[in-house]
Amino acid sequence: MATSPRIRDLALAITTNRTLAIAAGSLVVGLVVLGLKFLAWYVTGSIALYSDALESIVNVVTAVVALIAVRLAQRPADAALQYGYHKAEYFSAVIVGVMIIVAAILILREAFFGFLSPALPESPTQGLIISAVATAINLVWARVLIRQGHKARSPALEADGKHLMTDVVSTVGVLIGLGLVILTGWAVLDPILAALVALNILWSGWGVIRDSVGGLMDVAVPHETGKTIREVISSNADGAIEAHDIRTRQAGKLTFIDFHLVVPGVMTVEAAHTICDAIEAKLRDVVEDAQITIHVEPDQKAKHSGIVVL
Repeated sequence: MATSPRIRDLALAITTNRTLAIAAGSLVVGLVVLGLKFLAWYVTGSIALYSDALESIVNVVTAVVALIAVRLAQRPADAALQYGYHKAEYFSAVIVGVMIIVAAILILREAFFGFLSPALPESPTQGLIISAVATAINLVWARVLIRQGHKARSPALEADGKHLMTDVVSTVGVLIGLGLVILTGWAVLDPILAALVALNILWSGWGVIRDSVGGLMDVAVPHETGKTIREVISSNADGAIEAHDIRTRQAGKLTFIDFHLVVPGVMTVEAAHTICDAIEAKLRDVVEDAQITIHVEPDQKAKHSGIVVL
């Protein structure tokens, strides 16, 4: 059964409000975690914990950028941007990736100076406990961001969540390493840990930028989704001859689908329009937020390729 436009609009409004609320929540969580991690560094003087705190600054900046991007992406199309603002989230994710790489470079700098003059952390137990609490908060929120970002098809939220999850993994490594520093008394492990954190962050930043550039370059839908689109067109184009030049691209949560539909030259405009309506309705049932453009052509335009209906 096809979903009515009114129900779709209501669902979209609910998803939009939830996405904005989660983006705003990221900023609050980021500030709380930032305060805790800088407190952990302050009581210990550990370079590894300092590097962890620096990454949290990136988390806060990321949350701000994601909030702005998500809000901007919700704006309706206008005369300047007639296809909408959906790609704003991809720009946000690229900025996040760049910020991650900048943080990694700063951490490597601190690790280098720490390696030249290693020193054991002060009050390490307190620092470990505070950092562990901050990490637990990040873990819970990262899972929320990734789940909700995937559900709302929001690249900005997903990028934020993946970065937070990387932060969790690196912080766990730092905590384990600091435990070894305490047990062994090897102060040089502290800057080494910081350097490892930086390398992990660099890899994360590269991944975020790579995925975002794909969106900016109008990447096609995944293979399985493309296969489903072709099957829907084939099974709902009764009366047409063929469909060819099928193209897809993704922009934020929107999926753009366009193709040429060949119909008999004697078919009326109304009959051809009815076929297009049937195809569009079915495509919107299986592809969320689909924007569909169908170019109707007479039978002499048939290429005898693509999807042959008759």
